[in-house]
Amino acid sequence: MRTKRSRLLSSLPALGTSLLLGGCQLGILDPKGSIGSAEKNLIITSTLVMLLVVVPVIVLTLWFAWHYRAGNTKATYTPNWAHSTRLEVVVWAIPCLIILFLGVLTWTTTHELDPYKPLDSKIKPVTIEVVALDWKWLFIYPDLGIASVNQIAVPVGTPVDFRITSDSVMNSFFIPQLGSQIYAMAGMQTQLHLIADQAGTYDGLSANFSGDGFSDMHFNVIATTDDKFQAWVQHVRNSPDQLTPSDYARIAAPSQKNPVAFFSRVKPGLYGDIIAKYEGKAVGFHSGMKED
Repeated sequence: MRTKRSRLLSSLPALGTSLLLGGCQLGILDPKGSIGSAEKNLIITSTLVMLLVVVPVIVLTLWFAWHYRAGNTKATYTPNWAHSTRLEVVVWAIPCLIILFLGVLTWTTTHELDPYKPLDSKIKPVTIEVVALDWKWLFIYPDLGIASVNQIAVPVGTPVDFRITSDSVMNSFFIPQLGSQIYAMAGMQTQLHLIADQAGTYDGLSANFSGDGFSDMHFNVIATTDDKFQAWVQHVRNSPDQLTPSDYARIAAPSQKNPVAFFSRVKPGLYGDIIAKYEGKAVGFHSGMKED
């Protein structure tokens, strides 16, 4: 009986660790790009600095409860105690310094990691136009004239310039291991600059609830060598499907659990047309607000 209990108790730490790490499956703490690595360092540094307050508070709370318990007659009893300058300095100075440090760190890092800021590189970036649909992702390569659904391929070490919009409700584009998530909104364009430093296949997802098919709104990011990237491009160009306006209307219709699809040709300016069709509605809405 004791053996069973000891085994159960010994397994509790492992179980607790598994539960705590259950939310880390997105790979935020396993970055494969410079942006993701910088964001990981920011998260870890901020957490460790905040623990400088959290850990002492927890330890002192437990110590006070034990030391000043009713059964400890050796503890000093001072019911009329009201003030200690040294204690006030410690209680206020340390948190203020930590907040100041975190404020400076967050300010400088977030400006360095501005998603609209192009990455410094001598290599020409790959431009990908992203359209969030119900419930799938459309990726257009305007310089190559091809497109895909729920799959991206990029060369390792090459900056990627994402231009992001939505042809439905607001959504959120996120590749955890490469870093940064940014919103996709109808009638608007947001930007994101990322880079993959290691070859591999990474998960992408929607990070903003958008309806019934939200939970299956995933895509793959294939980071590979230049030769294999060109082979992927050729594979897409060999597809019999083309992204004409009528084909796009069919794809944009709500659907769930969509498989990967490739399009060997895309109507020029399709991405701009998707954004432009909402401009009149947006102007009319704002003008109506002004008239009120």
